[in-house]
Amino acid sequence: MSGHSKWANIRIRKGAQDAKRGKIYTRHARLVEMAARTGGGDPFSNNALKNAIENAKIDSVPNANIERAIKKGTGALQGDAMAEVLYAAMGPGGVACLIECLTDNKNRTINNVRTVMEKHGGRWTELGSVQWMFARKGVVVAKKSSWSDEMELQLIDAGAEDLDASEETIDVITDAAHWTPVRDILKNVGNEIIAAGLKYVPNQKTAINDLATAKQLQEFIELIEQDDDVSEVHTNEEIAENIIGDL
Repeated sequence: MSGHSKWANIRIRKGAQDAKRGKIYTRHARLVEMAARTGGGDPFSNNALKNAIENAKIDSVPNANIERAIKKGTGALQGDAMAEVLYAAMGPGGVACLIECLTDNKNRTINNVRTVMEKHGGRWTELGSVQWMFARKGVVVAKKSSWSDEMELQLIDAGAEDLDASEETIDVITDAAHWTPVRDILKNVGNEIIAAGLKYVPNQKTAINDLATAKQLQEFIELIEQDDDVSEVHTNEEIAENIIGDL
Protein backbone atom coordinates (compact mmCIF):
# COMPACT_ATOMS: atom_id res chain seq x y z
CA MET A 1 0.00 0.00 0.00
CA SER A 2 1.31 3.42 -0.86
CA GLY A 3 1.99 6.29 1.50
CA HIS A 4 -0.23 9.35 1.40
CA SER A 5 1.44 12.71 1.89
CA LYS A 6 -1.94 14.40 2.32
CA TRP A 7 -1.76 13.65 6.04
CA ALA A 8 1.66 15.27 6.30
CA ASN A 9 0.10 18.34 4.68
CA ILE A 10 -2.81 18.26 7.12
CA ARG A 11 -0.49 18.01 10.12
CA ILE A 12 1.40 21.10 8.94
CA ARG A 13 -1.63 23.34 8.94
CA LYS A 14 -3.39 21.81 11.95
CA GLY A 15 -0.59 22.73 14.34
CA ALA A 16 -1.75 26.30 14.88
CA GLN A 17 -5.39 25.29 15.19
CA ASP A 18 -4.69 22.55 17.70
CA ALA A 19 -3.07 25.10 20.02
CA LYS A 20 -6.47 26.77 20.47
CA ARG A 21 -7.85 24.49 23.15
CA GLY A 22 -11.12 26.38 23.64
CA LYS A 23 -12.00 25.98 19.97
CA ILE A 24 -11.27 22.24 20.12
CA TYR A 25 -13.39 21.81 23.25
CA THR A 26 -16.29 23.62 21.58
CA ARG A 27 -16.11 21.43 18.48
CA HIS A 28 -16.07 18.21 20.47
CA ALA A 29 -18.88 19.37 22.74
CA ARG A 30 -21.07 20.07 19.71
CA LEU A 31 -20.33 16.64 18.23
CA VAL A 32 -21.18 14.97 21.54
CA GLU A 33 -24.36 17.02 21.80
CA MET A 34 -25.51 16.07 18.30
CA ALA A 35 -24.79 12.39 18.88
CA ALA A 36 -26.77 12.45 22.13
CA ARG A 37 -29.66 14.27 20.47
CA THR A 38 -29.82 11.70 17.66
CA GLY A 39 -29.34 8.46 19.60
CA GLY A 40 -29.78 9.20 23.30
CA GLY A 41 -27.42 9.89 26.16
CA ASP A 42 -26.18 6.35 26.90
CA PRO A 43 -22.86 5.62 25.14
CA PHE A 44 -23.36 1.87 25.65
CA SER A 45 -26.40 1.90 23.37
CA ASN A 46 -25.38 4.88 21.20
CA ASN A 47 -22.21 4.02 19.28
CA ALA A 48 -21.98 7.50 17.70
CA LEU A 49 -21.99 9.05 21.18
CA LYS A 50 -19.39 6.56 22.39
CA ASN A 51 -17.07 7.50 19.52
CA ALA A 52 -17.69 11.24 20.04
CA ILE A 53 -16.78 10.92 23.72
CA GLU A 54 -13.64 8.92 22.96
CA ASN A 55 -12.50 11.48 20.40
CA ALA A 56 -13.16 14.29 22.87
CA LYS A 57 -11.02 12.55 25.46
CA ILE A 58 -8.18 12.15 22.95
CA ASP A 59 -8.07 15.98 22.87
CA SER A 60 -8.30 16.17 26.69
CA VAL A 61 -11.79 17.68 26.80
CA PRO A 62 -12.83 17.87 30.50
CA ASN A 63 -15.47 15.41 31.65
CA ALA A 64 -17.65 18.31 32.82
CA ASN A 65 -17.79 19.67 29.25
CA ILE A 66 -18.73 16.25 27.90
CA GLU A 67 -21.45 15.70 30.50
CA ARG A 68 -22.92 19.15 29.85
CA ALA A 69 -22.98 18.47 26.10
CA ILE A 70 -24.81 15.17 26.66
CA LYS A 71 -27.41 16.93 28.82
CA LYS A 72 -27.94 19.56 26.12
CA GLY A 73 -28.35 16.84 23.53
CA THR A 74 -30.92 14.93 25.56
CA GLY A 75 -32.81 18.08 26.54
CA ALA A 76 -31.83 17.98 30.22
CA LEU A 77 -30.24 21.39 29.61
CA GLN A 78 -31.84 23.91 27.28
CA GLY A 79 -30.09 25.27 24.20
CA ASP A 80 -30.61 25.78 20.49
CA ALA A 81 -30.28 22.60 18.43
CA MET A 82 -27.02 22.14 16.55
CA ALA A 83 -27.00 21.29 12.85
CA GLU A 84 -24.28 20.05 10.50
CA VAL A 85 -23.77 22.09 7.35
CA LEU A 86 -21.25 21.72 4.54
CA TYR A 87 -20.02 24.53 2.30
CA ALA A 88 -17.66 24.56 -0.67
CA ALA A 89 -15.02 26.99 -1.89
CA MET A 90 -12.05 27.31 -4.19
CA GLY A 91 -9.02 28.53 -2.27
CA PRO A 92 -5.68 30.04 -3.27
CA GLY A 93 -3.90 28.05 -5.95
CA GLY A 94 -7.20 26.61 -7.22
CA VAL A 95 -7.43 24.25 -4.24
CA ALA A 96 -10.87 22.69 -3.64
CA CYS A 97 -12.19 23.14 -0.10
CA LEU A 98 -15.05 21.52 1.80
CA ILE A 99 -15.94 23.41 4.98
CA GLU A 100 -17.68 21.40 7.70
CA CYS A 101 -19.63 23.43 10.25
CA LEU A 102 -21.60 22.72 13.42
CA THR A 103 -23.95 25.60 14.11
CA ASP A 104 -27.12 26.72 15.85
CA ASN A 105 -27.50 29.66 13.42
CA LYS A 106 -26.89 28.90 9.73
CA ASN A 107 -27.28 32.54 8.61
CA ARG A 108 -24.55 33.67 11.00
CA THR A 109 -22.25 30.87 9.91
CA ILE A 110 -22.60 31.34 6.17
CA ASN A 111 -22.11 35.12 6.45
CA ASN A 112 -19.01 34.81 8.64
CA VAL A 113 -17.38 32.08 6.56
CA ARG A 114 -18.13 33.74 3.25
CA THR A 115 -16.75 37.10 4.41
CA VAL A 116 -13.44 35.60 5.58
CA MET A 117 -13.15 33.47 2.46
CA GLU A 118 -13.64 36.27 -0.04
CA LYS A 119 -11.28 38.64 1.81
CA HIS A 120 -8.42 36.16 1.70
CA GLY A 121 -8.24 34.82 -1.82
CA GLY A 122 -11.10 32.34 -1.86
CA ARG A 123 -14.19 31.98 -4.00
CA TRP A 124 -17.56 30.67 -2.82
CA THR A 125 -18.92 27.90 -5.04
CA GLU A 126 -21.72 25.37 -5.31
CA LEU A 127 -21.28 22.28 -3.14
CA GLY A 128 -21.75 19.88 -6.04
CA SER A 129 -18.88 21.42 -8.00
CA VAL A 130 -16.40 20.44 -5.27
CA GLN A 131 -17.83 17.52 -3.29
CA TRP A 132 -17.35 15.03 -6.14
CA MET A 133 -13.58 15.45 -5.73
CA PHE A 134 -13.76 13.87 -2.25
CA ALA A 135 -14.90 10.60 -0.68
CA ARG A 136 -16.16 10.19 2.87
CA LYS A 137 -13.64 7.89 4.54
CA GLY A 138 -12.58 6.71 7.96
CA VAL A 139 -9.19 8.09 8.98
CA VAL A 140 -7.07 6.98 11.93
CA VAL A 141 -3.74 8.61 12.82
CA ALA A 142 -1.64 7.24 15.68
CA LYS A 143 1.76 7.93 17.21
CA LYS A 144 3.87 4.94 16.30
CA SER A 145 5.16 2.90 19.22
CA SER A 146 4.30 -0.62 18.07
CA TRP A 147 4.38 -1.98 14.52
CA SER A 148 4.83 -5.34 12.81
CA ASP A 149 3.95 -7.17 9.61
CA GLU A 150 1.35 -9.12 11.58
CA MET A 151 -0.30 -5.88 12.70
CA GLU A 152 -0.37 -4.65 9.12
CA LEU A 153 -2.27 -7.80 8.11
CA GLN A 154 -4.67 -7.34 11.03
CA LEU A 155 -5.40 -3.78 9.92
CA ILE A 156 -6.04 -4.93 6.33
CA ASP A 157 -8.41 -7.64 7.60
CA ALA A 158 -10.17 -5.00 9.74
CA GLY A 159 -10.85 -2.80 6.71
CA ALA A 160 -7.74 -0.72 6.01
CA GLU A 161 -7.77 0.47 2.40
CA ASP A 162 -4.54 2.46 2.56
CA LEU A 163 -1.91 2.72 5.29
CA ASP A 164 1.45 4.29 5.88
CA ALA A 165 3.73 3.55 8.83
CA SER A 166 6.39 6.27 8.96
CA GLU A 167 9.01 6.73 11.67
CA GLU A 168 6.61 8.80 13.80
CA THR A 169 3.04 7.92 12.88
CA ILE A 170 0.74 5.27 11.52
CA ASP A 171 -1.88 6.64 9.11
CA VAL A 172 -4.78 4.45 7.99
CA ILE A 173 -7.69 5.09 5.63
CA THR A 174 -10.77 2.84 5.70
CA ASP A 175 -14.24 2.98 4.26
CA ALA A 176 -16.78 4.91 6.33
CA ALA A 177 -17.80 1.87 8.38
CA HIS A 178 -14.47 0.37 9.51
CA TRP A 179 -12.40 3.06 11.24
CA THR A 180 -13.40 1.97 14.75
CA PRO A 181 -11.92 -1.57 14.63
CA VAL A 182 -8.77 -0.13 13.02
CA ARG A 183 -8.50 2.44 15.82
CA ASP A 184 -8.98 -0.27 18.45
CA ILE A 185 -6.26 -2.52 16.97
CA LEU A 186 -3.74 0.32 17.06
CA LYS A 187 -4.82 1.47 20.52
CA ASN A 188 -4.78 -2.00 22.09
CA VAL A 189 -1.08 -2.53 21.34
CA GLY A 190 -0.04 0.81 22.83
CA ASN A 191 -0.14 3.27 19.94
CA GLU A 192 -1.47 6.66 21.02
CA ILE A 193 -4.40 7.74 18.85
CA ILE A 194 -3.98 11.29 17.53
CA ALA A 195 -7.16 11.46 15.46
CA ALA A 196 -9.90 9.05 14.47
CA GLY A 197 -13.17 9.50 12.64
CA LEU A 198 -14.78 10.38 9.33
CA LYS A 199 -13.13 12.84 6.97
CA TYR A 200 -13.49 13.95 3.37
CA VAL A 201 -10.48 12.42 1.60
CA PRO A 202 -9.58 13.90 -1.81
CA ASN A 203 -9.57 11.58 -4.81
CA GLN A 204 -8.29 14.33 -7.09
CA LYS A 205 -5.30 16.48 -6.07
CA THR A 206 -4.17 20.03 -6.81
CA ALA A 207 -0.39 20.47 -6.76
CA ILE A 208 1.10 23.44 -4.87
CA ASN A 209 4.70 23.93 -5.94
CA ASP A 210 5.57 27.46 -4.79
CA LEU A 211 6.03 28.63 -1.23
CA ALA A 212 4.05 31.87 -1.54
CA THR A 213 0.89 30.07 -2.64
CA ALA A 214 1.34 27.41 0.05
CA LYS A 215 1.62 30.09 2.74
CA GLN A 216 -1.41 31.95 1.39
CA LEU A 217 -3.41 28.73 1.42
CA GLN A 218 -2.31 27.87 4.95
CA GLU A 219 -3.36 31.32 6.18
CA PHE A 220 -6.66 31.05 4.29
CA ILE A 221 -7.52 27.74 5.97
CA GLU A 222 -6.47 28.86 9.43
CA LEU A 223 -8.55 32.05 9.23
CA ILE A 224 -11.66 30.08 8.25
CA GLU A 225 -11.04 27.54 11.01
CA GLN A 226 -10.89 30.33 13.60
CA ASP A 227 -14.66 30.71 13.33
CA ASP A 228 -16.28 28.84 16.23
CA ASP A 229 -18.88 27.30 13.91
CA VAL A 230 -16.27 25.73 11.61
CA SER A 231 -15.29 22.23 12.69
CA GLU A 232 -12.89 21.36 9.88
CA VAL A 233 -11.70 22.42 6.43
CA HIS A 234 -10.90 19.59 4.02
CA THR A 235 -8.78 20.37 0.97
CA ASN A 236 -7.28 18.58 -2.00
CA GLU A 237 -3.90 20.31 -1.99
CA GLU A 238 -0.68 18.38 -2.41
CA ILE A 239 2.19 20.55 -1.24
CA ALA A 240 5.56 19.85 -2.86
CA GLU A 241 7.92 18.12 -0.45
CA ASN A 242 10.73 20.60 -1.12
CA ILE A 243 8.71 23.49 0.40
CA ILE A 244 7.00 21.70 3.31
CA GLY A 245 9.89 22.46 5.65
CA ASP A 246 9.54 26.22 5.02
CA LEU A 247 5.89 26.44 6.09
